Amino acid sequence: MSVTRPGRIGTFGIGLAAYWPQFPGLKERLEGYQREVEARLTAMGAEVVSAGLVDTAPAARAAGERLAGAGLDLLVCYVGTYATSSQVLPIVQHAHVPVLVLNLQPSAALDYENTDTGEWLANCSTCSVPEISNAFARARVRFRVVSGTLRDDAAAWGEIEEWVKAAAVVRSLRSSRIGFLGHTYPGMLDMYSDFTMVTAQTGAHIEVLEMCDLDACVDEVTDEEAAEKRAKARETFTFENVSEDGLDWAAKVAAGLDRLVERFDLQGLTYYYRGLDGNRYEQLGAGMILGNSLLTARGVPASGEGDLKTCVAMFVLDRLGAGGSFTEFYAMDLQEEFVLMGHDGPGHLAISARKPVLRGLGLYHGKRGSGVSVEFHVKHGPVTILGVTQTADGSLKMIAAEGESVEGPVMRIGNTNSRLRFGKGVREFVNAWCEEGPTHHCALGIGHVRGALRKVSELMGIPLIEVT
Repeated sequence: MSVTRPGRIGTFGIGLAAYWPQFPGLKERLEGYQREVEARLTAMGAEVVSAGLVDTAPAARAAGERLAGAGLDLLVCYVGTYATSSQVLPIVQHAHVPVLVLNLQPSAALDYENTDTGEWLANCSTCSVPEISNAFARARVRFRVVSGTLRDDAAAWGEIEEWVKAAAVVRSLRSSRIGFLGHTYPGMLDMYSDFTMVTAQTGAHIEVLEMCDLDACVDEVTDEEAAEKRAKARETFTFENVSEDGLDWAAKVAAGLDRLVERFDLQGLTYYYRGLDGNRYEQLGAGMILGNSLLTARGVPASGEGDLKTCVAMFVLDRLGAGGSFTEFYAMDLQEEFVLMGHDGPGHLAISARKPVLRGLGLYHGKRGSGVSVEFHVKHGPVTILGVTQTADGSLKMIAAEGESVEGPVMRIGNTNSRLRFGKGVREFVNAWCEEGPTHHCALGIGHVRGALRKVSELMGIPLIEVT
């Protein structure tokens, strides 16, 4: 089930060995500051691997060798005082991960007339950051700098917390198993994906599943398990035109999906199967919406139509705490300047503005079969949409935009749908989004998380385009 693995962050502090005999107590003071930093990273959910305070070039090489085998997602360099860049570069060259340089002074300002050299050195982190940055740039090391104060600095520590969250997302995705059940909806050229390419660039394992795998899991469902799913559905949804037979089948398939996820240790699922003439697999495909909505709400994103790349986008938003509902562009409202967005099939129930509806449908448009479908409107307020697409050279690319979910009437057709307003006018926004070559699906989450997405992009080496 849903697992967000803590990001593994290597840490080291830097100082200059020549200072220690000249200024007694300075090293111990800086080591105390470094412990504060590491404690805060741990409190944010990071798994911290510390190499301690590094004060010579040989010590840097030894620290780099220790950190090289730690399987890090991010390396944090805490600049305690001035240190030469030769004490830093060997560490990051061994670690082979992006570096976050923390330029955090203990004091917001010095008491200039009463500050001696030792006190200045305890506050002069800024002195070596340009030198370190130059060495990183020339050595082609990916790095970022956060400047501020060690304590009582919401801006600096908010930025650091986004890095910690991004490291957790990346580690969770790299260790994930995403099931691909059935096939991609025929003819949707934007969604066809190379499994090897997705694994190579995200680290996620793609587990190819057969419909007979789901069929076997559904056959094993007990009466008690099906009854639990029916009760869960009645607790979660408002029912409209739902027949008892339709509910019974959807509940049984939902229990089977739970078993499928457990059996194959899945953290995500993308699926589609057409079926024929009402056969068993058509019935299974038509009965998955309830179960996959419940899975998505529990952090196992389920994307329809075999859209693997959007499943990745849903996973990222979910692990950032934003949810992540399967969605597409429905229509433009050129009078009120918003885009109506939604989709049939599963949605992320945890981000619904109100109790969602389970609606019985005699027809799934563009798909075979009938049954129950999920209908809701995403919570009003800030939202982020995230698409993952593929470029002509086979590289993944993320596309994101921040907007607002606004109140107003929506269609009641058994689909998720929301009124979303972005910074640009609706025409300009749709044009700008489409010019980036997206897939026609994307993930919709609550809150503005563009800052954290930038950091996920940097840690994964997958470019992010922001449509503003």
